[in-house]
Amino acid sequence: MIDLKDLAENPEKYRASQRAREADEQLVDRVLTADAERRSALAEFESLRAEQKAFGKKVAQASGEEKQALLEGVKQLASQVKTAEAAANKAQEQRDEIAASFPNVIIDGIPTGGEDDFAVLKTVGTPRDFSAEGFEPRDHLELGEILGAIDMERGAKVSGSRFYFLKGVGARLEMALINMGMDLALRNGFEPIITPTLVRPQTMRGTGFDVEHDDEIYRLEKDDLYLVGTSEVALAGYHADEILDLSGGPLKYAGYSTCYRREAGSAGKDTRGIIRVHQFNKLEMFIYCQQEQAEELHEQLLAWEEEMLQSLGLAYRVIDTAAGDLGTSAARKFDCEAWVPTQGTYRELTSTSNCTTFQARRLNVRERVSDAEGKSKGTRSVATLNGTLATTRWLVAILETHQNADGSVTIPEVLRPYMGGMEKLEPIQR
Repeated sequence: MIDLKDLAENPEKYRASQRAREADEQLVDRVLTADAERRSALAEFESLRAEQKAFGKKVAQASGEEKQALLEGVKQLASQVKTAEAAANKAQEQRDEIAASFPNVIIDGIPTGGEDDFAVLKTVGTPRDFSAEGFEPRDHLELGEILGAIDMERGAKVSGSRFYFLKGVGARLEMALINMGMDLALRNGFEPIITPTLVRPQTMRGTGFDVEHDDEIYRLEKDDLYLVGTSEVALAGYHADEILDLSGGPLKYAGYSTCYRREAGSAGKDTRGIIRVHQFNKLEMFIYCQQEQAEELHEQLLAWEEEMLQSLGLAYRVIDTAAGDLGTSAARKFDCEAWVPTQGTYRELTSTSNCTTFQARRLNVRERVSDAEGKSKGTRSVATLNGTLATTRWLVAILETHQNADGSVTIPEVLRPYMGGMEKLEPIQR
């Protein structure tokens, strides 16, 4: 949730954020109006309750006919207090509902606009020129089939469209990639964690998802649980309603899970192969930190993602995502997009988001704060960040980039220790 005190003091900052997102600026005024109505209703309730307490003292001191007369007044005042309390509660609910719909305020300087308005921050590596090598590259699905690594046909038979089997060297390659990412995470102080893939509505909402209207989310109605599209959801809820001790530094988790997305709005897009599927595996970095550390740690998450991409020999670019394409919870997001040879374009492999205090406010994750003398100043919200270290989609770029004319694929050197020393994936069919 946004900082309502900050919004009241700096409404123009929030209007500017909404403009950059190409979203409704008037939402700022609706929040302010709803909060004013809440405060007014609460003041009315508290005034009547104080009057009720004072009236009660009069009744206790009275006797006879006077007391009977006062008791009639007590009943009437009790009814007014009950009505006022209900009105105050309703006003609170209405304010909270409107405030919950407000996306995170963006960080100054990011691009404005929508999906196509990103800024390219840098391009790393040179896409491989297959024409100079004298052969036409195969796409990842054709390679996966001749290597015995990907089986889309049986995936569709068993589960429907956009499901698949990774088998043989395909399964080994994904596990090698995840293990390589986990080793990088361990070297940098992350704690490994395998997360639940089903979460409660309050966890999904707390992370920033609109469970009532988001068509991407799978819901198990009978159990009122949701399948996660990223382990970020479970990791964000891990410390819900807790006060953290961050005096020793940020809490860093490397969460591994299977992820599920309905891909409801992608009909006709990337339907071939494993680029856009309903189920995949992902290794996600997640950080709880002090508010002042968030932007520096965001850059660090990006650096770790780039370290993975560079070590795998992939050409890629880094983009600063435009405000209108951030989603609800991110204040800034960097994407790393790898070059996919057969598509002649860059496709997203990683994403890292700085969610500032947005998720922590919704999930009530705080830290204790003290003054220079060590005296407690109460608590405040922490910041949360997330970033992808490896996921199934990476196989697309790895297979296509490192393929050979005979259909074999050279395994990047850094992955070979995780593949039992194997140097090349060889076709099992021609």
